[in-house]
Order: sequence, then C-alpha cells, then structure tokens
Amino acid sequence: MIRDITIGQYYPAESIIHKLDPRVKIICTLLFLVSLFVQSSICGYMIATLFLGGVIWAGKVPARYIVKGLKPIVMLLLITVLFNLFLTREGRELAQFWVFRITDRGLRISVYTAIRLIYLILGSSIMTFTTTPNALTDGIEKLLRPLNKIRVPVHEVAMMMSIALRFIPILLEETDKIMKAQIARGADLESGNIVQRAKAMIPILVPLFVSAFRRANDLAMAMEARCYRGGDGRTKMKPLFYGKRDYLAYFIAVLYLALVFFAGRYVPLEIWIF
Repeated sequence: MIRDITIGQYYPAESIIHKLDPRVKIICTLLFLVSLFVQSSICGYMIATLFLGGVIWAGKVPARYIVKGLKPIVMLLLITVLFNLFLTREGRELAQFWVFRITDRGLRISVYTAIRLIYLILGSSIMTFTTTPNALTDGIEKLLRPLNKIRVPVHEVAMMMSIALRFIPILLEETDKIMKAQIARGADLESGNIVQRAKAMIPILVPLFVSAFRRANDLAMAMEARCYRGGDGRTKMKPLFYGKRDYLAYFIAVLYLALVFFAGRYVPLEIWIF
C-alpha cells in the first residue's frame, strides 16, 4: 500500500504535456476538477473521460503508474459509495432489505461520486507525474505573486509546498523500510482488531517522526549554511515563459469546460444510466 501512493512522484518522458508551462498544468488541472462538480450528466462525464484519456495519452505516462495511485483510496471510495447508496432516501425505490433502502437517485449519486473521486485522483496524478517539484514550485509562486501586494509570503509558501512534495516519496520509502525491519523482528502488523493494529503502528510512527524531524533539521542547517534568505532579489535558473503550445492548452481547457457545462446544464434530452 505504501508503494502505491503516487503523490509527489515525477515520471520523466518526452511529451507535449511535460513541455507545458507548470502554470498551465496547474490551472488546467483546477479547471478539470471544477468540471467534475459543475455537472451531473452522462454526456458531461463522457466528455470528461475523453479529455482525461487524451491527456493521459499525450503525457506518455504508463497507465499502470496512474492506476496504481487509486489503490490507497479504494476503502475511502467504497465507504463513500455505500453511504450515498444507502442513506439517500429520495427517488424511486429499487430494492429494500432490513433497514436499508436503495433508490434510483441514491444509485445515481453513488456512481457519480465514484467517478468524481477516481477522475480527481487521475487528473491530479497526471500533473505531478509530468511536472518536476521545482517547476511546480515556480508555477505556484508565479500564480500567487499578486498576493505579495498584501504582504503574503508567496515565496515561502511555495517553498514549503515544494519541500512537502519532495518529502512525501522520502517518507514513504522510510516507512516501508521501518515496516520491513519491524516485521523481520517479529512484529505483527496485520492481525487483531482496530485497537491492536493501532498499537502495533506505534513502533513505526515513533522512528518515522524522529527521522522526519532529523531530515527537516538537516535541511534547515543546509539552507542556513548557504545563506538562504528567501525570494527577495533572487533569479530563476529556468524562467517561465508562455509559448504557443501553452496558449493552445488554455484554449483547449476552456473549450472543454464550456462543453462540459453546456452538456450538464443545457442539453435538452438528458440521458441517464438508470
């Protein structure tokens, strides 16, 4: 399960998505996530599926790496679907057993919620797979630069986000090593009830936190030794500039959002699964 978490990982490849400005990828990802919640129709989700499939194909990231990021949310996805399925009372009754009642509206909401969660993870994974942490930091800093006028420490916020993204794969690898070491010493991390499993995690969490604090202290000392003083007067090794492909990507993203909004709100003949 630890190795299946893909947040913060970068997959190097030569693709048009990799070459896009990080600001474009951040904004387009946000537009895609917004599109998942502004409509609830089959037409809209079909357009979203085609758009997401095209981006995955253009990004040249293997599908197994992208799908692997869904494994950690399987339990959350299952709980969310079941809650929507059994707790939605509106609509025509389809089945009933014991105290549970399944309606067509509950079934529809459950399916749409599952699709939204899956597409949300896939869309976010594409952005992190095709953008290096440094480029992502520069993009966030550029987008938030207007907030400097109201004395928001934009550079520091972007730096903290970059460090957090860098630490995620490191901490996951450290957690995997600690778990293997504890299992080799006879620790039982799988059997027992929830309380017993929670207690079994203490020998893992304590060394993990100690290692995280040690890494953070070493990083702070290294930054101080190099006279790091924040973003004032600093230049970029790779300045960000918009190109033709970036404007084209913006146009495609806005066109996609308009199509999804139109399909979800103004299509006269609503086509439902159920």
